[in-house]
Amino acid sequence: MLRFRLRLFVAPLLLAAALMPAPPSKAAGPDGPAGWLLAAVDRLCPAGALPGVEAERQLPGVWLLDERRRGPDGRTFVLEQVFALPGGDELRTLRLQPGGQLRRFTAEYWQVAEAAPRPLLQAVADGGCAVFAGRRLTYRAGRAVALEQLDGDLARVRWTETLEAPWPEGRDPGGPRVALVDSGLAYDLPLYRDRLARDAAGRPLGYDFWDLDPLPYDGDFGRSAFQPIRHGSAVASVLVREAPTAALVPLRYPRPDMARMGALVERAAAVGARILAMPLGSRDPADWQSFAVALRAHPEILAIVSAGNDGRDLDAAPLWPAALELETMLVVTSADAFGRLAPGSNWGAARVDLMLPAENVPVVDFRGAAGRASGSSYAVPRLAALAARLLAADPDLSTAELVAAIAARAVPSPYEETVVRLGWIPDPAAD
Repeated sequence: MLRFRLRLFVAPLLLAAALMPAPPSKAAGPDGPAGWLLAAVDRLCPAGALPGVEAERQLPGVWLLDERRRGPDGRTFVLEQVFALPGGDELRTLRLQPGGQLRRFTAEYWQVAEAAPRPLLQAVADGGCAVFAGRRLTYRAGRAVALEQLDGDLARVRWTETLEAPWPEGRDPGGPRVALVDSGLAYDLPLYRDRLARDAAGRPLGYDFWDLDPLPYDGDFGRSAFQPIRHGSAVASVLVREAPTAALVPLRYPRPDMARMGALVERAAAVGARILAMPLGSRDPADWQSFAVALRAHPEILAIVSAGNDGRDLDAAPLWPAALELETMLVVTSADAFGRLAPGSNWGAARVDLMLPAENVPVVDFRGAAGRASGSSYAVPRLAALAARLLAADPDLSTAELVAAIAARAVPSPYEETVVRLGWIPDPAAD
């Protein structure tokens, strides 16, 4: 399940203005982004967790912008530093050092444009300060369109990942429309060409509520600009396999502003989606206020949301939107094939409705590669596919009737008595 949270740091931000009276000099430094990153690894990584002012001395010409430290009981295990480079671009370093033992050191080069800094290149070093990999973003018209995986020399390209692509040509499959709210979709894969809901002109109906554009390509960059989470494509592959007549509406969730979730629900309703599949959630109820208002205004939509994978009782320690009291929403968690709650999956006799087998589920990832995945995120597309098949058989079902038909499939688990409200569906793919 995708999560979004603010990053909190123990130490205060150290402003460069408090440390130095003047901007960085134009003194000559390493040649180009790769040169700066390799110099940073060479001079800062072996030296330990240097305070920013000392780190400046290792890289003449730079200027400390901020420094953040965090760790248990004041003991630093993460150190993040940002430096202005001659010319105005930025160098960002991160030292991961749990228990005093260096595990990873990364250095990033960010280009400072008029609008905002944008990431260009990353170097990744191991605990011995040896650079073993790099990542480089390429841009077109100001948008990141590809992520290159590099060797440790930061030059040789191992492979390239797509970050944005045009919609493929294809046809609307007809059938119930299912809106999948996730990190986006690798919609250029052949798997999805004829599975996308389209308008009368053949244009797919998906939308990116993160970037506010009509290209919701798979990638959650909240954790790192260089290491996007590719969750949506794997989830979608389960849905299209188990609901072969459903039409998919991919909606990339609005991490930068969760108040847009209301507009997302309105979009799903406007394109005729009857099912909203959402394998995501957060700990902040404020993220879901507009969503709750919009869903109540559209009782024709059934929202299917994941319980999460924190190993917690949601009745005692709620997450959202699972904790919302909505008659047109079902909360689902993962079980094994025998009806036992999966390790790490959340539960709740009042707040979680169903368990479905969602461990070691066959998936296709954003590259088109076959694999397996587990967790309540993958219970969502299994239940959404069941709902879509029920609607395909009887398009006139109301949401209440659809919920009743799903609940009729649930049976008591032979192993779990009080972990969910309605029970376990042993085989959601069976008709």
